[in-house]
Amino acid sequence: MSKNRFKLNIFFLSFILFFHSPIYSEIMMLTGCKNIKDGFIKNEYILDLNKSIMVRNYIYNKETYKKYRITDLSVKRENSIERFIYKEKNLILTDRVGYPQFYTQLIFEKNNTDIRIKTVINDEEGISKISSCDKVEVFEKES
Repeated sequence: MSKNRFKLNIFFLSFILFFHSPIYSEIMMLTGCKNIKDGFIKNEYILDLNKSIMVRNYIYNKETYKKYRITDLSVKRENSIERFIYKEKNLILTDRVGYPQFYTQLIFEKNNTDIRIKTVINDEEGISKISSCDKVEVFEKES
């Protein structure tokens, strides 16, 4: 009986150690991002590199909101967008948005304040800067 109890204790101890070990995730935050084309009161990007998710939180300024609201009534003044991301060499890219012949992706680099967009039309690729951020922070989060 004591042999089985010992085995059971070892099992529970290893179970507790396995599930209570700290998990680290790398987060990259870009804040105060100024878009070349549009105006924002708030425009930030949060990239969780371990979960492979980008969250963009923004609030349009009055002029930009009116510009987009005229042609699309579903536009909200304040919004949050979530996209999957992946690493390719030293770049961080969002999932492709669009069709196979035409799509766009956002491009980030670690510790770089510039955000670029990659546009592909019929295998012709173009990359341009769309935003520059005031601050980039990369930190590890323990949970």
